[in-house]
Amino acid sequence: MTERTLSERLAEWGAALRPSDIPAGVAETMQSLLIDVAGLCLAARNTDYVKAVVDAAEAGGHVAIGQAAPLTAADAALVNGTAAHGEDYDDTFEGGPVHSGAVIVPAILAIAEREKLSGDRILLGIAAGVELMCRLGLAAPKAVHRAGFHPTAVFGALAAAFGVAVASGANARQIRDALGIAGSTASGIIEYLGDGSWTKRMHAGWSAQSGLRSALLARGGFVGPRAVLEGEHGFFKAFAPSIDPLFDKLMEGLGERWHAGTITFKPYPCGTMAQPYIDCAIRLRAAGVPVSRIKSILCETAEGYVHRLWEPIAMKRRPPTAYAAKFSIPFAVALGYVRGRAGLSDFSEEAINDRELLAVSRLVSYEIDPENPYPDRFTGHVRIETVDGEILEERQGHMRGGVEEPLTPAELRDKFLANARHGGIDEPEALLDVCAALFADADAWRSIGKLRV
Repeated sequence: MTERTLSERLAEWGAALRPSDIPAGVAETMQSLLIDVAGLCLAARNTDYVKAVVDAAEAGGHVAIGQAAPLTAADAALVNGTAAHGEDYDDTFEGGPVHSGAVIVPAILAIAEREKLSGDRILLGIAAGVELMCRLGLAAPKAVHRAGFHPTAVFGALAAAFGVAVASGANARQIRDALGIAGSTASGIIEYLGDGSWTKRMHAGWSAQSGLRSALLARGGFVGPRAVLEGEHGFFKAFAPSIDPLFDKLMEGLGERWHAGTITFKPYPCGTMAQPYIDCAIRLRAAGVPVSRIKSILCETAEGYVHRLWEPIAMKRRPPTAYAAKFSIPFAVALGYVRGRAGLSDFSEEAINDRELLAVSRLVSYEIDPENPYPDRFTGHVRIETVDGEILEERQGHMRGGVEEPLTPAELRDKFLANARHGGIDEPEALLDVCAALFADADAWRSIGKLRV
């Protein structure tokens, strides 16, 4: 093989990247991302699934946000990634979908403490990792899910390795090897959809620690395959075999066009594609039609949503666990219509047994719209027919929180504070200030320690 491989081209870009190369708008988005991830870690700090991961971790010198005990670097990345992704309230990407923050931020914070990095290097690593993760998502639309894998999990290992290597000043050969090694550490199946179990929650954390280890192995001289992405036995052959990867989407405009600045911040703590349906249902609620007068609720949807958010329809209409409810469009529609909201406390054991919510959820069905633009955009549609024939209908052609309808800085600040208080932090403003100042802090690695509670 004489031509440069894809990973070699990416590595050359990453090795040459400097903090001054990050556009101002991308840097602002990465600042919001850091704050969002930290708030999510605080929100989940006392949950049973985070406690289980902490109990399995080993003592060290690194921060798991919102936890008292210092952990090893890899375990801190695992805990932070699990906490950030656990409530499905983390960022997404219209075009992926991938959840980059819960993977990349924990990995970069871990290497920052380990290598005593400044704030501008933290920014650089986060931006580089997020950018690659978005581009990997664009290269294989729908195919990773179709193969039974979680895109955030498998793309995350490569993107975290890339971000860690760039942040720590690795050379092009080391970055290439980090990507090659990460191809063998990537994992994450989506069988959690079958019973609402917990494994998706740890996918982001697992990818964060896998990427960290891959980058460190490469720096130590361990060699990975040059053609990890496009090779005959490579990453896309394994995780997206149904498609010829769109490698032009992966590489075009690299360093000139930044997808990292277009990520979406979630307004609701549930599956990405369910969110526009909640907005539609909340708007329909304003008509004041009582549940007893509703005959049926029909939603147009994308074919790519069906196996994750619609089927098996009986289980989606009555989720077996609070976590399973996060991946049910019928339940999401019911929350929006009955409660006019969908917050952390609304995905609970109480809620999945609420008779009025279940009465609405049972009425929700779907039909596939062959023209739906997924995965380029995440859309919503709810059509209610009443018992006397009245039709009420709402559509939404994008996901709120993204480039078409971004959350304001005030909304993102309020989200952080609400998440921190949900996690039992009484005065979270000081923690917010730490996150807001981190990129400008020459001793940022020390300041990360202030996020320990």
